[in-house]
Parts: sequence; C-alpha cells; structure tokens
Amino acid sequence: MLKLPEQVRRIWTGCLRAATAAFTLVIVAMPFVLATRSAHAQSFTVLYTFNGVDGANPYAGLIRDKAGNLYGTTLNGGRLGAGNVFKLDTGSMFTTLYTFTGRPGDGTQPYGTLLRDQAGNLYGTTALGIGARFIHGIVYRIGTTGKEAKPHLFAGPPADGSNPVAGLIRDKAGNLYGTTGGGGSACSTGGQNGCGIVFKLNNGKETVLYNFTGSANGDGAAPEGVLVRDKAGNLYGTTLSGGNDNAPLGIVFRLDITGKETILHLFSGGSDGGGPAAGLVLDQGGNLYGTTTGQTVFKIDTSGNNYSVLYTFSGGADGSEPYAPVVMDKAGNLYGTTKYGGNLSCNAGLGCGVVFKLNTAGKETVLHTFSGGTDGALPVAGLLRDSAGNLYGTTLQGGTGCANGCGVIFKIHP
Repeated sequence: MLKLPEQVRRIWTGCLRAATAAFTLVIVAMPFVLATRSAHAQSFTVLYTFNGVDGANPYAGLIRDKAGNLYGTTLNGGRLGAGNVFKLDTGSMFTTLYTFTGRPGDGTQPYGTLLRDQAGNLYGTTALGIGARFIHGIVYRIGTTGKEAKPHLFAGPPADGSNPVAGLIRDKAGNLYGTTGGGGSACSTGGQNGCGIVFKLNNGKETVLYNFTGSANGDGAAPEGVLVRDKAGNLYGTTLSGGNDNAPLGIVFRLDITGKETILHLFSGGSDGGGPAAGLVLDQGGNLYGTTTGQTVFKIDTSGNNYSVLYTFSGGADGSEPYAPVVMDKAGNLYGTTKYGGNLSCNAGLGCGVVFKLNTAGKETVLHTFSGGTDGALPVAGLLRDSAGNLYGTTLQGGTGCANGCGVIFKIHP
C-alpha cells in the first residue's frame, strides 16, 4: 500500500476534501459536451511488468536517451522495499541502476521524474529518508557506475524545505531547480511544517529562491509539480493547495530571477478546476498548459492573462482526475493520462484510467482505456513522446505482479 509523506498526505487530503465538494457542484451544474472516441489505429504494448523484487509502483514518468533507452524510478519494491532507479533498453531488458536501501543515510520514496545530464548522470529527489539527517528527503545523483551521491539533504523548516515530490530541471550552467511540498520559513495554513519552497542547487549548495506562505496570505502551498523555465530564467509552476482562502485549491505562479513571485491564476474550484498536482508545459508562443485533479486541462499565457479551460473530464469513459502534466507535439496537440475514469467496471467503479489526446480544437480522443489487468491501472505519471510520435508511460498498479499489480511500462504506437 502506498504511503505519502505526512506533510504531503495531510495537505493532499484537505485539498481533495474541499475540492470534492466544489467539483460535485460543478459536475451537476455544467452541461458537459463530450467528444470522446476510441482510437482503434493505436497499438498498445506492455514493455515491462514489475514483480516487486525489481521494483513496484512507478509513480514518476520516464526519460529517454539518444539511443532510445528508458529510465525511471519505482516508489516501492526493490531488493529492500524502498524503491529503485532503473533502465529499460530498446530490447526491453531491465536493469536496476540503484536500489534505495531503506537504511539510515539513504532516501526513500522517489516520486519525481528523473533528470539526465550529457554525461549520463541521473538526478532525482526522494520525499523521505532514513535517519535523523535524512527525514525531510534528499536530492540524489546516480553516476554511470550506479554509485549514489547526495547533492543535498533537506533540513526542513524553518531554514529549508521538506518532502520534495517533484523532479528537477537544469539550466545550461548545470544548476538544478526544484520544489518541496513542505518546509520553509513561513506558512499561514501549514503551521510549523511549512508550505514548501522553490530552491536552486549550485554544485550542491542550496539557495532558497522562494518560501510559499499559504492561502491566508493569498499565496500557494504544497508545490508538487516539476518547474518549467523560460529563456529569460523565469520559473513557472503550480501549487496543489493554497491561494484563495475560501477555496484553497492551488495557484499557477511565476518566479522571476530576483525571486519575486507573481500569481498568474488562483483556482476557485469552479469551472476552472483546482488542485493542480502536475507541472506545466511552455510553448514557443509563451503559453502554459497544465492539468488539475479538478478535471480540467487548461491554458494560460505567461503574463497571467487569457486563462481558458481546454477540456473538462466527465469522470466517465473520457477519464477522470489527471494527476500528470501534458506533453505537446509540434502541431499543438496535447497528450496525457488520467488516474481514474475509463472503464468504470474497473477499480470499484472509479475506473482504472486512460491515455488521451486533445487536439487544438479541444476535441478529446481516448488512445487507451486501462483494464486493471495485464495492461496496468492508475496512470499517475506524464507521458514521454519520441520523434516518431510513440508515447511511453507507466502505471502505478496493474500488471501480473503483487496483489494489486506492481505496475507496468507501456508504449503506444500511432
């Protein structure tokens, strides 16, 4: 059974409790126009099925090198049950690159997607760690020999962040940027645990770029999505909660190079959605695209104007609760996953999730509906798209291993 970090779980539970009431009203009131169909021309293939010993419950998405090898993490499982870092080559040969030990001195629960540099080093975060100095999580590096290094150990509030669940991004100078779901120096809604931070790492030296202060101050709390950076060095992201004190369902924010925050959008829990758990995609025209667990895919420009909902999920065959970011092709079509929905006979009526495509006119096509069997269930990670248009992803559960399935790695060929 998956176990969220306490800070993340507490914020997440409160957010969903508030969101559920708000979204129920929206669903009743709004006349949804569905444009869902199945794409029978798509070819779905399971590339790998986890069995627990090799890892379990891949929460994060995949990355790919120039040779076509895939890299990812599992939240649980592995030799010592604390998750691992893996490689899957083009012949579907699986290699464990690093196993988190679950022992003092190491991290555990890697939620975020990996980052790979030109030398082949892999960077990531763990939400927790084992031992007094590691309980707030770590940033780690896995070298090409499989040796782990820890560029940063989070110290927790008030001076530092806690519980990073998002992946990292990297600038041309090699600096790393990320967020933590908790910690920081101030929080109007999170008490002493903090509302989270945005940080920068330069050769392991951390700079806290911003402390979130929570909804009572009109600010966000609990950033859980990966950041995106524009050419000028501005950072963009989302928070899962905070924002409007009456409906603390998160924000979209911009952080400039001086550390000044601009709130681009406050989610209301109405037709705009709420509770964005994922990061954003930035196109060449300066538009940001994202998802909310409140059933929306949205678009907003980098100045905070022209917020629009591109699609609203019904919770039925078209999918429900997108936890992951979308990926965009050159034509502007968006691709993503929903954790629930699809086949409602699966997962006690909630559905086991779908893979979807959204064209530039806002028309949705369901590319795959998960059955909860050998094809997997509950895709919470974003998709990876190659130059040929193939989509790669993971599912949190399903497959043939473990009681509820340990998850799979899949490919969809157009």
